[in-house]
Amino acid sequence: MTDTIYKTDALIAEDIDSYLETHQHKSLLRFITCGSVDDGKSTLIGRLLYDSKMIFEDQLEALQADSKSVGTQGQEIDFALLVDGLAAEREQGITIDVAYRFFSTEKRKFIVADCPGHEQYTRNMVTGASTADLAVILIDARKGVLVQTRRHSYLCNLVGIKNIVLAVNKMDLIDYDQAKYDEIVEEYTAFANEIGIDNFTAMPISGFKGDNITDNSANTPWYKGEPLMAHLETVNLDLDASQSRPLRMPVQWVNRPNLDFRGFSGQIATGTVKPGDEIRVLPSGKTSTISKIVTHGGNLEEAVAGQSVTLCFDDEIDCSRGDVIATADNPPESSDQFETTIVWMDDTALIPGRAYWLKLGTQMVSATVHEPKYSVDVNTMQHMATKTLDLNAIGVAEIATDKPIVFESYADNRTLGGFILIDKISNATVGAGMLHFSLRRAQNVHWQATDITREAHADLKNQKPKVLWFTGLSGSGKSTIANEVEKHLNMMNRHTFLLDGDNVRHGLNKDLGFTEADRIENIRRVGEVAKLMTDAGLIVLTAFISPFRAERNMVRAMLPESEFVEIFVDTPLEVAEQRDVKGLYKKARAGELKNFTGIDSPYEPPEIPDIRVNTVEMTPVEAAEYIIRQIAPLK
Repeated sequence: MTDTIYKTDALIAEDIDSYLETHQHKSLLRFITCGSVDDGKSTLIGRLLYDSKMIFEDQLEALQADSKSVGTQGQEIDFALLVDGLAAEREQGITIDVAYRFFSTEKRKFIVADCPGHEQYTRNMVTGASTADLAVILIDARKGVLVQTRRHSYLCNLVGIKNIVLAVNKMDLIDYDQAKYDEIVEEYTAFANEIGIDNFTAMPISGFKGDNITDNSANTPWYKGEPLMAHLETVNLDLDASQSRPLRMPVQWVNRPNLDFRGFSGQIATGTVKPGDEIRVLPSGKTSTISKIVTHGGNLEEAVAGQSVTLCFDDEIDCSRGDVIATADNPPESSDQFETTIVWMDDTALIPGRAYWLKLGTQMVSATVHEPKYSVDVNTMQHMATKTLDLNAIGVAEIATDKPIVFESYADNRTLGGFILIDKISNATVGAGMLHFSLRRAQNVHWQATDITREAHADLKNQKPKVLWFTGLSGSGKSTIANEVEKHLNMMNRHTFLLDGDNVRHGLNKDLGFTEADRIENIRRVGEVAKLMTDAGLIVLTAFISPFRAERNMVRAMLPESEFVEIFVDTPLEVAEQRDVKGLYKKARAGELKNFTGIDSPYEPPEIPDIRVNTVEMTPVEAAEYIIRQIAPLK
């Protein structure tokens, strides 16, 4: 093997302090390698590490030994083993998780992410791409442009990576055929133009043999471009563009070590800031002036995009985690409804209408994803009609948040435009997305203040508003017990209203079916109606199966603390089925009734209900009396 490696700088021997100073201030390039399975991504990174002398002797010895036992290159060094560290990766010869590696040359420092090629691990690839400045898209010269090549290219463009390198790998296996190389580049160019990639750099390489990695290869005399390493060392990082934009800094935490110091820490996303600059804190809109910029190494006269600092204000204004510090005369927008592109990353499909946690920068809000407008077929770029998003699907959908968030378009600001979706029950990250713009209706519809408050409505009725939310299986006795509770409250001169599941479906929700998405929308609408009724000062009773914890928690979040009372009518399935007052269980068992809760649709019982009643041991009247005692007093 030809040892084509970088020679160390003579400055190391002459003046080590000067060398370290130079190294400290070298620019940092974050890039990813992506593409289809077995395109040689891990091997390429291993080659870069080897050629940049980032492998110690003991690592090299271990690599040589591993190459002989589990390698895929015969008796030669398998560079892929440098980054494929998981046992399953070595066993299968594939990359499963994103592996990050640092290496350095005399001109620049690098952090490279080795992304998996299998479709089922696309979510891992999106994770690596989200922070990258450049993407090396590999293509196996024997196979050409594949489906995953297209998908990864589309995702790289989607997350805003402007620097694309098309590396046609394994040229040694096609005898460095220029015609085949030109054919692949032509095919990829046509695809790139379709998805909006205006410019990319193509080069023929061999990660295994080292062709065109650090030096131009004699095997490709027809290639006149620069080798891969030279391109990585000189590519423009576009830092000046970030710094030229208005100041944006999401607040990560309030730095309060003692009574005499209060600062706001975070990483500057865009722009620059100096002491004396006028700033605005969003979403509150309060303004102040920067008094000083504090870092571990001392105060700064100026801070720029990419730096993590603590900003201090002249005025004691309200500012906390999740707020955004911005230029006073050019602040970002805030809104609660958006059009977005979403990459779905979970095995369980998106459920339109369900509330997820949305994390954008340091902001965390509850968000509801509407039914997607369309999904994108990465092979044809066609827009496909869809009602949901499955694993690895890419679609455009509207999102509504429970309160306004500070944002900018993803195209302008990746920090304030990129978000993730988190399942509220499992806490798993289920999706990643990009904000396009705020919906006009979010800007045109404003909350109208009224003089008569919800407290005034309640005082007039001499009671505390509440929502008594009865949940349980069909046939458990929810409606019967709720009716008894309302009769007791009526005799106590309380102002009430009962929302029954069947009755509501005759009017308000007559357009909804019994799919999971329809059940979620059913509960959302009822929750909104119940909230309006509590605003009017009423005690609201609702009798709905409401099978999903997430939606019951969604309604709880709509109301002030202590106003939502979850009452679990605890009846075993076999007892409810024996009762079968409406004959629904019989139909469900016969297959005549689909999506019936308890049979072919799940019921998630409350984990810690506010009140639990057992209808096997209690009569409806006894259960009602027990509930009244639990919720008293009502004034």
